[in-house]
Formats: sequence, structure tokens, C-alpha cells
Amino acid sequence: MPLGIKTLTRYTIEEEHRHPGSSGEFSALVNVLATATKIIANRVTRGAIVGSYDPDESEAEADPTAHRRLDAVANEVMLSQTRWTGHLAGLLSEQMPAVTPVPETHRRGKYLLAFDPLDGSSNIDVNLPVGTIFSVLRAGAAAGRELVDTDFLQPGVEQVCAGFTLYGPATMLVLTTGDGVDGFTLDREIGAFVLTHPRMRIPQDTSGFAINAANDRFWDRPVRRYVHECLDGVDGPRGRYFNMRWVASLVADTFHILTRGGVYLYPYDSRPPTRQGRVALLYGANPIAFIVEQAGGAATTGTERVLDLTPDSVHQRVPLIFGSRTEVERIERYHREPEEGPGFDRSLFGSRSLFRPAGH
Repeated sequence: MPLGIKTLTRYTIEEEHRHPGSSGEFSALVNVLATATKIIANRVTRGAIVGSYDPDESEAEADPTAHRRLDAVANEVMLSQTRWTGHLAGLLSEQMPAVTPVPETHRRGKYLLAFDPLDGSSNIDVNLPVGTIFSVLRAGAAAGRELVDTDFLQPGVEQVCAGFTLYGPATMLVLTTGDGVDGFTLDREIGAFVLTHPRMRIPQDTSGFAINAANDRFWDRPVRRYVHECLDGVDGPRGRYFNMRWVASLVADTFHILTRGGVYLYPYDSRPPTRQGRVALLYGANPIAFIVEQAGGAATTGTERVLDLTPDSVHQRVPLIFGSRTEVERIERYHREPEEGPGFDRSLFGSRSLFRPAGH
């Protein structure tokens, strides 16, 4: 191993030494999570070999969609690697309808874990990036009694730790414990995550945004106003060109913003069935918002800071807009302004929207 390289294990031990009296339980949990994501990385890189092939399964029984099987595989890896360690009192997964208490046969710890085992899993079939998102909360009284859903209903500001692993050309782990954001790359030769992106910071200004433009007709007017102003480029009120992209993988878009800047929008929309939002609060929006704010960015629903929201259910979904602070603040301002406010151009919102003919 090269001299001076800092592994995740060394990183967590050094962080522990900065907090006299630390029990080491939290550091151990972080390393357990890292181990789980290394196992998932191995499964993901095998793609359909793991996802849809079972020699004991008949052709009629086989699931032809690799991501469905890999969702279940990733979820089982997270459960099997974390619930026996003694660090957790319970777990919440995107793949399970209710919270899962640590079995009585295992020692219960002082933390709760909420996670999406394979964010962007529909990308597996086309070999695009996916990832694992996780959030660590304090268990409080739940450490000594039967776990209930309400134990997880804590606002995002209560998070102890948040992170995600991106399974792309390289496997990346991004982590915050409330003192900045650090990025690690999995070195497969030594089998460890090593610190490669210390103190990640999101640029305050940007000329890029990520949104699924196919949903334009369902957006609220403030979001449509923002997007159209960006698309108007140098001829519009922004006076410069913007780039638009959409990976359909929250972790991939987040990592892009952490390294190059930008703004991500998955806003409220009116598609049936009408829902408040599309991103899971506890194991999606909250951990991403925690990371983004610690990197100098901002995260909002359009009208409220994400980390201030008090969850009303474990699988609650919310709108999510995050990234470079100046752009997020602009979008929030557009939500506060009346529809006929300064700069509002009704002609932007014709029935053809993004694809209206020139001159209309």
C-alpha cells in the first residue's frame, strides 16, 4: 500500500480520536456499512449473471428483469451485514413495507439505519450507474424496547451520518458525519476504500441542471419558469447557456453535482396518482440533503428546507431540489413570487411547452 494513503478504517479511527470518550461503536458501524456496499458492488458488476439467472429456476419462473432480482440481493446484503453487529436497534429499507427491529437474539445498539439498497436500479438493464443511499439516526428509547415506526420519524437535522455508494466505472463512497463531506474510492487491489476526494465542495454558481424534461407539462409554474429561463440561454433573462442532463439515478446526479456543480430537480408534479413528491424522505431526500448542505449547497422541496421536515410516515415521499446554493435559492424565490411577478412571461407556458415552435 502506498505511503500516506488513508483508508476508510484509518479515517474513522482518526475521527474517533478527535472525540475523547467515544466508544468506537459508530466507527465500527460505518465500516460495516462499507463492507456491505463492497459486497453489493461485486454483485452489481456481475449484472444479469446475478440478477436474472438461477440454474434451479425454470424458464417460465425466471424474472427477465435483472434489476428486480438485484434490488432483493442488495437489500439482503444490507440486512445480513448490519443487523447482527450490535450497533443497531432497527432498520428501514425502501424494499420493505415496515421497519425491521434487530432480533431479540442479537444485542441491540443505539443507532437506527434507513437505506435504499439500490437506488436507480432500473438502470441495471442498460448498464448505467446505480448506488446505495443510507442514513444513520439515534435510536433513543428504541434501543431498550420494541421498535415502532415513529422511532424513525425524525427530521433530517437529527441525522448522525449520511452517505451513498456509487457503483460506476469506479466504486465511490461519499460520507458526512456533520463536519464536511469526504469521498472514498474502492481500491480493489487492497480491498479497501481510500480517501480520494477530501472536503468536497459544491460550486455556488453553475450552468447545469438535471431534470426529466418529459414531465414538463406536470410541473408547477415556478419550476417551469426556471427551466425555460435556462433553456433560453444567452437570449433569455439568465444571459448565458445552460446544459441539461438526466441520469435517472439520484446518486449519479448527486456525485456529478458534488464534483462539478449543478442543480437537481425532482419537483412536485401533478401526474396521477397525485402524490406530494417522488423521492423517499428518510432514505433518499434526507441523506442527500445532509451531504449537499455539508458540501456548501442547499436542498429544498421548493418551499421548505428538506432537513427541517418532520416525517409523517416511514415511506413518505417529497419533492427534492438541491445543488449549487445560488440556483436553489433562485428556485425557492420563484416559488415565493406571485404568478404574475417580475420576469414572469405567460407565453412560456403554452400547451406545447418545451417543444413550442420558434417565434411562439
